[in-house]
Amino acid sequence: MILRAGVLAALAVACLAGPAGGIERPRVVSLDYCADQYVLALADRSQIVAIATGPDDAHSALRDRAAGLPRVRDSAEDVLALAPDLIVRSVGGGVRAQAFYARTGLNVHDLGFPRGFDDIQGIIARTGAALGQDERAAGLIADMRADLDAAASPGLPARVLYVTPGAVTSGSGTLIHAMIEAAGLENAAAADGANGWVSLPLEALVLDPPELIITGFFDQPDIAADHWSLTRHPVLTDLLARTPVIHLDGALIGCSDWGLARAARLVREQANSLLGEGS
Repeated sequence: MILRAGVLAALAVACLAGPAGGIERPRVVSLDYCADQYVLALADRSQIVAIATGPDDAHSALRDRAAGLPRVRDSAEDVLALAPDLIVRSVGGGVRAQAFYARTGLNVHDLGFPRGFDDIQGIIARTGAALGQDERAAGLIADMRADLDAAASPGLPARVLYVTPGAVTSGSGTLIHAMIEAAGLENAAAADGANGWVSLPLEALVLDPPELIITGFFDQPDIAADHWSLTRHPVLTDLLARTPVIHLDGALIGCSDWGLARAARLVREQANSLLGEGS
């Protein structure tokens, strides 16, 4: 793949060069839990001035690494008081954050919104460069690609439905769709023409039920299904009871990062077991 080879080649050159001119790595603040994942994975602990989440945050896949680190709200006053060299953000600070902090002279690294794993690879590389951590970024990319290679290992095909506590599923054009495809499975919602995030089509599920269900975020205490959610509808509760189910930790799939590749590997492994593929 041209993109993969190009990014890894650029990272290899950067790794040999090290931080440009021996400049110290930037002191960094991250403004939301997805930005935290990149900072916690790539930055030295001594670089981290403050992050948005702590060790008690169920949304953070790397929450254990957050123990003992200062926390910051995404308000401008709190961030400016810390005088970081670099701000990393996904949605923290709102849509005007980039322009606002640029006017104050602070450097802002926006992660952006990837559409697939090649985009995630690019974000890892760019974030590693911004943090002066090209070598660590190269290692993280290699780990992600290893997970994707494992997810693509032979296995039985299946028609899969993704379900959230809010009775929403994921069609084409989403990273969940990319994860399902990376595991060699068919996304039932996308096959039925759904694009983006849509409500569960209960009628279609009755007529053409999936062979496998993947649930996400059912482990998150603040995203539990309420009494009015379609996930409590008899059609869906019956489907969940008689269909093989793979439960994914919400923190693993909650951000646009390498965790989705790990999820794809776990889905493939569990699908092989549930569908009877020999181990």
